[in-house]
Amino acid sequence: MKKTHLVSGGCGFVGRNMVNRLKNNTNDRIIFIDDLSVGIHPKDWLGLPESRKVGKATFYGEDERLVYIQDDFRNTLHHLNRQEDYFQKEYQLDFDKFADVFHFAAIVGGRAKIDGDPMMVALDLSIDAEFFFWVCRHKPGRVLYPSSSAAYPVDLQTDTHAIALKESDIDFSKMGQPDMTYGWSKLTGEYLAHIAAKYYGVSVTCIRPFSGYGEDQDLTYPVPAIAARAANKENPFEVWGSGKQGRDFVHIDDVLDCTLLAMDKISDGTAINIGQGQLTSFLDLIDIFTDFAGYKPEIKPLLDKPVGVHSRYCNMDWVKENLGWEPKISIREGMRRVYERALENKK
Repeated sequence: MKKTHLVSGGCGFVGRNMVNRLKNNTNDRIIFIDDLSVGIHPKDWLGLPESRKVGKATFYGEDERLVYIQDDFRNTLHHLNRQEDYFQKEYQLDFDKFADVFHFAAIVGGRAKIDGDPMMVALDLSIDAEFFFWVCRHKPGRVLYPSSSAAYPVDLQTDTHAIALKESDIDFSKMGQPDMTYGWSKLTGEYLAHIAAKYYGVSVTCIRPFSGYGEDQDLTYPVPAIAARAANKENPFEVWGSGKQGRDFVHIDDVLDCTLLAMDKISDGTAINIGQGQLTSFLDLIDIFTDFAGYKPEIKPLLDKPVGVHSRYCNMDWVKENLGWEPKISIREGMRRVYERALENKK
């Protein structure tokens, strides 16, 4: 019998890339859930014909192995935490246990969301609490919990004290302050993952992706937004803050490669970095994209915009030494892919 996997937040940027990866690389059934608050409907990216509907579920493909449920994942968890066979009874999906569960459902957004509505972002705490309560009872084969680089202490990311962040820089016995409610929620999720693994025997892998990007990311994120403005040859070119603040940009394909490898090798809730291990400023990004576009604009800093920490990048030594993994897609190659998509969208 085919395995059945679950992807929460399956229509968001990372979620839909994972759904497509599983669709293309396995013959398993994939159930993915999203309320489309920020996600994109599967008809616009899945590439499969709709087969039939059962309640909130839409089955895709002739073999119906892709199943999309349009719902707030919290609603689904409420049902599952009261009725373990909810999927079977509600959607006629016959299986025993999930093989892999990828938990991407979250209140997400760019810096404007993190700084502009921190209490809404704090709802991630409720999503993750319900989620781990369920997995500790359902006992799926494996669980992925995506934490974030925002979980790292902000005092290690200033303009005067910025270091390549190591996994060990988060120590639950002596905590530093993470980045806003988003960082706190992800840090709490990591702690719940440790509890699930240690006390309930759940196989859990945690990842801390740094600044993930890709061709199909929406314009609320800086990389595609800067690419689109370069494609339109914006001049003067606006940048939030001074533009000297930097991030560790890593392509979504590399993120997924490392994630799946980590799930094969880590089961105790250990969290790993995923990044290039390279600091790139937003001024550097503008230079890259405007070079692709063939012009040199005037830079216009927007000093009243939220910018977050000054410098956030990672140390990848642990991953290289213990997983034998390094990113394959260079900054320039990845950004060119994003720029070429921006040109296509401009037409």
